[in-house]
Amino acid sequence: MIDKFEVYLKSANLAQNSVRSYLFAVKQFYSKYKRMTQETLKSHKTWLIENYRVKTVNLRIRGLNCYLDFIGRKDWRLSFIREQQKAFLENVISEADYIYFRNRLRGDGEYFWYFVVRFLAATGARISELLQMKVEHVKAGYMDLYSKGGKLRRVYIPKALQSDAIDWLNDCGRYSGFVFLNRRGNLITGRGISCQLKKFAERYGIDKAVVYPHSFRHRFAKSFLERHNDIAFLADLMGHESIETTRIYLRKTAVEQRSIVDEIVEW
Repeated sequence: MIDKFEVYLKSANLAQNSVRSYLFAVKQFYSKYKRMTQETLKSHKTWLIENYRVKTVNLRIRGLNCYLDFIGRKDWRLSFIREQQKAFLENVISEADYIYFRNRLRGDGEYFWYFVVRFLAATGARISELLQMKVEHVKAGYMDLYSKGGKLRRVYIPKALQSDAIDWLNDCGRYSGFVFLNRRGNLITGRGISCQLKKFAERYGIDKAVVYPHSFRHRFAKSFLERHNDIAFLADLMGHESIETTRIYLRKTAVEQRSIVDEIVEW
């Protein structure tokens, strides 16, 4: 049944990371229980809550609910856990650190990683979306993505980045196919990117906690709103289904909050 579920997920045009995550959620359940019933599902949910963070619990529940839809048991769907939203953003790279990081990579001739970082910060793409980027998209100046509901989202490649990237790709003799390949010519993994970015952060003396792929997506959103205060447009660019998800970028980071407090509070 799990093999058929995998075929079902792939036919639904889900991202590869989502397919892996949903399959893991179901396999994890069956590693603990022989049969799926309402009782075993509730018990498993309790175990998840006791052992994982809220985001991970909800990710597992999303996978299980998708499986329940697949087997025709929508009436058994599990409810998600509500997460208390923080009043600030955590671990977002500052614009100054982003520019420093980007420039150091370019200065050291690390052009591949320079463009990884720049594409993430200048397009707002998720790491899974970045890995789908092809030379053809760079030449066109955009990449169209479709959600499982058939909704179109366009990831734009700014003109300056497009021009620099085309020059780099031409210098590498790359005229088609995926942009971000590893040394063996295979598509690089998100984990591989994350690990290497941490190494560069350590080399350049930047806090490793703020150097990870999604941090640059956050940076895109923060910098966009600082220059063009249109949250509805940003929500479309980010691919958020609800504008409420985008509102978090109106908040200050923890570092920004502390700086303001230190400057203002003198009593």
